[in-house]
Amino acid sequence: MSLARQLAERVCALRYEQLPPEAIHWCKVAVLDTVGVMLAGSVEAAPGIVKEVLGLQTSSGPSLIFGTNRRVGALDAALINGTAAHALDYDNTAANMGGHVSAVMVPALIAAGEVFGSSGRDLLLAHVVGYEVGARIGRGVNFYHSEKGWHPTWTLGVFAVAAACSRLLKLSVVETETALALSTSLAGGIKANFGTMTKPLHAGECARNGLLAVLLAREGFTANPDAFEHKQGFFNVFNGPGNYDAARVLEGWGDPLDIVTPGASYKLYPCCYSAHSAIEAALNLVRRHGSFDSRAIARVDSWTAAVRLAHTDRPDPNSALDAKFSVQYCMARALLDGKVALEHFEGNAYHDPVVRDLLRRVHAVPFTGKRFSSADPFDAEVKVTLTDGRAFSTAVEYPLGRTSANPVAPEHLKAKFENCALRVLEPDAAAAASRAIGSFEEVESLRDFTRLIEPANLPR
Repeated sequence: MSLARQLAERVCALRYEQLPPEAIHWCKVAVLDTVGVMLAGSVEAAPGIVKEVLGLQTSSGPSLIFGTNRRVGALDAALINGTAAHALDYDNTAANMGGHVSAVMVPALIAAGEVFGSSGRDLLLAHVVGYEVGARIGRGVNFYHSEKGWHPTWTLGVFAVAAACSRLLKLSVVETETALALSTSLAGGIKANFGTMTKPLHAGECARNGLLAVLLAREGFTANPDAFEHKQGFFNVFNGPGNYDAARVLEGWGDPLDIVTPGASYKLYPCCYSAHSAIEAALNLVRRHGSFDSRAIARVDSWTAAVRLAHTDRPDPNSALDAKFSVQYCMARALLDGKVALEHFEGNAYHDPVVRDLLRRVHAVPFTGKRFSSADPFDAEVKVTLTDGRAFSTAVEYPLGRTSANPVAPEHLKAKFENCALRVLEPDAAAAASRAIGSFEEVESLRDFTRLIEPANLPR
């Protein structure tokens, strides 16, 4: 039996009543976080350009474009909103998938749900199923897959979207098998484009393509059910013979559900997650010693995992997006401002002369040997040496928000949502959306939910 068929059987078998309370809780957290960053990201340049290129000048469909009161076809909405969800690099990540998971699923699920009359409860179940599929395929191919240069947010996220939307639309096992097999030909995205608008486009294309695969399968489209394990299939083409373990995909399925353990990681800072431990370490130094005067700093050193430094060693960022992937810039902001916030990646903030001056003295290298007890690839150590010879250092072995084992406090997640949503919505609308997500299983119609987040007083 093909892997696509075995996955499809599991996708179709799970019922909402079988979900543990922890899974429902974490899905609500994921929806809250993703809707927030999608609203904030909707005013960024990347989704705006996508919208312009698509030529969507007026409302012409059922699915909301976030940040507007315009509605378009589900596929266009998934593409634009998926790009918006990842535009700020502020969305959650899945450890086993090795990429951003809710930012690709939630836009597609909401867009499709508005068309097919789905409920909040339908979306929660679909999110659990999609998360499981994306994470399980990740177990079979990572970390070789990611280190090779593929961007798992799209290459693996497309299977999460296909599984989730198949469940949302109540496809049969055969149709779901086809959607998953078809998705092998709709996967893409390389890490060379990190730090540019193309990275969030990966999320948008993933949301669109996963939904496209489901809609095609629903209409009788065909695909090779052996598309994963075929000699010229996904595993061998994307990873190569000997560089994957297909058996790990189904091993211990759902026990526990991946959305519960290890669960998603949530961001407190709107930048690449690979820089978060170094940021947290720098902020811990600020909490102990107060914000630093740039003129008093002789040198800043950081040690992070080589696999993370590969795309965050950017000592001279040349754009706001590039700065999101510069561990040097992020640490400099943390040390000088005592925070790393949205405004630090807007406009020409990365050109701040005080920050640029400090960047010349910020050094990032990979750690070697057994530096940390946890051996976690997100560990970091930061050392600040002052001109008077004093030095302060600290390490972070498990950053706050990394997996369900070290969760961000609910009030902080709510504050993050409000900070993001208020870039588009009035306070009453943001509060109403937050309340609705808190009891999402009671939302009878996703169309009713999106009406809550339609900004008022905007031309269509």
